[in-house]
Parts: sequence; C-alpha cells; structure tokens
Amino acid sequence: MSATNADRIFVNGLVWPGRTRPPGLEPTALLVRNGRIGACGTDAEIRALAGPGAVVTDLGGRRVIPGLIDGHMHAVRAGSTWAGELRWTGVPDLPAALGGIRAAAGRTPPGTWLRVVGGWHPSQFAEGREPTRAELDAAAPEHPVYVQALYEVAVLNSVALHVTGIDATAADPPGGQIDRDPATGEPTGRIFGMGAFDRVLSAVPPATPEEERRSTAAMCTDLHALGLTGIVDAGGFGMSPQRYEPLFALWRDGGLSLRMRLFLSATDPGQEYAQLATWMRHTPPRFGDPMLQFLGIGEVVHFGCHDFEGLEDFAISDDAVSDLYDICRRAAERGWPVNIHAVLDESIDRILTCWEAIDKHVPLRQLRFTLSHADRISIRNLRRLKALGAGVVLDDHHVFKAAHAERAWGSGSMADVPPIADLLAADIPLAAGTDATRACSHDPWLALWWLITGRSADGLTRRAGRHRMTREQALECYTAGSAWLSFEETTRGRLVPGAWADFVVLSEDYFTVPEQRLPAIRSKLTVVGGEPVHDAR
Repeated sequence: MSATNADRIFVNGLVWPGRTRPPGLEPTALLVRNGRIGACGTDAEIRALAGPGAVVTDLGGRRVIPGLIDGHMHAVRAGSTWAGELRWTGVPDLPAALGGIRAAAGRTPPGTWLRVVGGWHPSQFAEGREPTRAELDAAAPEHPVYVQALYEVAVLNSVALHVTGIDATAADPPGGQIDRDPATGEPTGRIFGMGAFDRVLSAVPPATPEEERRSTAAMCTDLHALGLTGIVDAGGFGMSPQRYEPLFALWRDGGLSLRMRLFLSATDPGQEYAQLATWMRHTPPRFGDPMLQFLGIGEVVHFGCHDFEGLEDFAISDDAVSDLYDICRRAAERGWPVNIHAVLDESIDRILTCWEAIDKHVPLRQLRFTLSHADRISIRNLRRLKALGAGVVLDDHHVFKAAHAERAWGSGSMADVPPIADLLAADIPLAAGTDATRACSHDPWLALWWLITGRSADGLTRRAGRHRMTREQALECYTAGSAWLSFEETTRGRLVPGAWADFVVLSEDYFTVPEQRLPAIRSKLTVVGGEPVHDAR
C-alpha cells in the first residue's frame, strides 16, 4: 500500500471492526483512502502508512464502531415533516414534555401547529399517562397542538379542536373515534384510530417542496448525531412515488449524507399488484449509487396480509394469498428482494407457504426475502424460513408496548417475544432497527438496549434471559446485519480493508458502559465515506 495515497488516519481509539476482529490486541487506528477503509491496526502501523499530507484525527481513546444502519425505519415519510415536529424520545416526564411545547410556542407565531407525531408512549413518563387537553392549553394557548402516542391515542388542545372542526356535533371519522365527555358530549381532546389521526394531520398546512428537502436534510443531521450512517427504509402506508421527491431532490443536489436503501410499498387496497408491478417495470433492482438505491418490495406488499400489531384477531384470506403469490413471484423473477410485515405465526405460516410455492419455480435463496418483526414465529416456521435463505428484521416496538401485548397474548407471553435464541440457533440472518418514527422512537441506542436487556419502558423485565442478545450480537445486527438486507455486508458494517469508511466515535464505550447508560450513548464523530458528517468533539 502506497503511503502517499493515504487520505486520513484516525488514531488513539478503541476500534471494534465487526465480527471479523482478529485475535490479540484491540486495533486503535484506521486508515481511510478514497472513502474506504485502507487498514485497521495499531497507531504505529497506521502512522507508518501515512504520507506527509495525511490528515490525522486523534480519537482521544474513545470507542469506534462501524456506522449504525437502521434496518427498518420509515425515514422518507419522516424526513418531509421532521423540521416541523417535536420529538419526545428520552423525555422522562410530563413537565419536561410540556416544557418543550411551551418553548416551541414561544419561538413560533401564534397559530403555528405544534406536533409530536409518534415515537413516544405514556409508559416512558414518570406519570404513566399522556398530557390532557387542559395541560396542552396551558402550555400553548394560542397554537394548535397535536400529540400522538405511537398509533394508540392522540390528544389535541382546544385550538386544534377548533381548527379541525371537532366539536360536539362532529361525527366520528371513518376508521376513527372522538372521545367525548359522557355528560356533555363535548370532545375531551383525545382521539383514536388512523381515520381520526389522518383527519387532524390533513388540516396541517403542507410544506413546500423546498421546505421538505431542507427538512429531510435536517433529519439526516439529527440521525448522524446518534451514530446512524445508513437507513433501510421500509416504505409503508401511503408511500406513493410523489412522497420520495424531497429525498430525490436532496440526493440530486449532492446533499444526501445518509446511505438510503428503499423498499417500495403498495398504497391502495385492491391495486397492490398493479402498483408494485409498475415500480418493478420502471426500476431495476438495486438501481442507484452508493448513497441511494432502490432495494426491494415491501413492507406493505398486500393489505390483506398485513397483520398490524397482531393484537387483534386476524387471518389472511385465500384471495389475499393468491395475490401475494403473484406479486412475490413477479418480484422473484425480476430479482427483487421482498420484505413483509408479519407479527403472528399464523400470518407467517401462510406467507411461507406462498414463498415455498414460488421457490419451486424461482429459487429464493439468493434474493434475501425477509420478514419484519416475526414476534410470534414458531420453531417450525423458523426452519422453513432458514430453508428459503430468508431473514428477519428485528425492531424494538415492544419497548413501549410489552404490557399491552402481554394482555392480548396472555400472561408470560412476552418472555420469548421475539424468540431471539431460537433465531440465532437456526442461523437466520438478522437485521435490527426501530420501526420509527411513529410506531417507535428513532433512537438506535434505545433499540440496542432493548435487544440486550429485554426490558420495556415501564422498567419490567419482559424477555427471558436466553432471548437477550450480547452487546456484540446486537451491534452486529445493527451494522453488518442490516447491510445484509442490501447485499452489502462485506462493504458496510465492517471496518476492514475495502469496506466503506462509515464509522462512529462514541461518547461512552458501548461495551463497558452500564446497561442503564446504553440509551444515553451519542456520537462524538460520525464519518460517512471517510468524511465527517457530525462532529461534537
């Protein structure tokens, strides 16, 4: 290796290069050349490779890990509204939450919407409840305020109720419910269901395309501060081609600093095959560049096969399976990976039967079909998944809802949700993510804490010890495991020669910090392709 080609060297750190770490002393330094890792070794070894013009960064003895890759996040949707929303990730109690509303009201003109749209849950607050209409009124009496707890409930203040026309005479919207005072019929401020949520959010003035582009850039900046260098976007409900324009604009301008890999979803029930076939007809699989690529079809492949949170009775019909077969076979024939949301074992069983039928005609083993969640998967279906070469994307949506799910699935049921030990024993490829930004928090360190400890936000241990990951296993899922989804496990998620120089310098050592401190870890320096994208040193 020619020393004169050395671009940057990073020394005096503690480098975890990934599962491929060689035995012996821990590496302390990295050489970066042309956006990729040139070498990983001791300070002396790396300095010996550096030419006189190399840029030297002293890491101050801090832990260095490969850049985190969220394997399941709805980042495209989140990006377009990111700058116009507040987030309650890590907020410990109602006074702090309401203080954030009050501060936002003080810096924005009266009448401006103040929104917290998912990513939090009352179980994280010391009080164990959401704010009331009266509390939101007191915090922002001249602003419409909307706070939505995951997909469970939303609370509006009086101004928001007035703006949206929700009063004693308003009927419940389709797919939603307005909570009312039983004595007066007046709205309490609480609403339930997607139909009600959408009614309110549709009243928020839309951002301009340029505002959405800047908002997406702001999201990237905030995610870099958490150590994220890549996202596998799961598509999701309502993700029409037009919804991707802010991301594409940022990409075209050279401003995209997160590596984005996109799953593409159906948007209208009954039109799934036609819509997904259109995506596949006009877009080759893995089309794009190192920063942005189309990856596959999912997670909404067919509405009749989507079992949501799996907390209510659900069954996939024969007609839905027939449609799913047609969609997945076309995807397989064209070389597209497929990711399907599936929580219940009964749903997984029908999906795997469909995939096995396709596998007889078009082998799936090289296509990296995956299930998202797989909370209730059985040993039998794990074996079937393994035979197809398919994987699972784990996420921490139960960090907030373990108690709720246990009520639905039975006492003690959360001890093996998900059955991590069985997944590992079956050697199923595993990725990890958050399912953010509405169904869960976007914080990767909360997700890693959940994988490692098995605890939920209410402080109770829910998952059995054998179904908890080691720190190294969890980090492997969040780096090379998520890179596996996009066929990049040898070039991303590893700090080895030839891999992209995507890495993070941490505020605390992930491997030695007490468990309760894991969610507090942040990035001191985030590097993508050898270039710093976040620096808080």
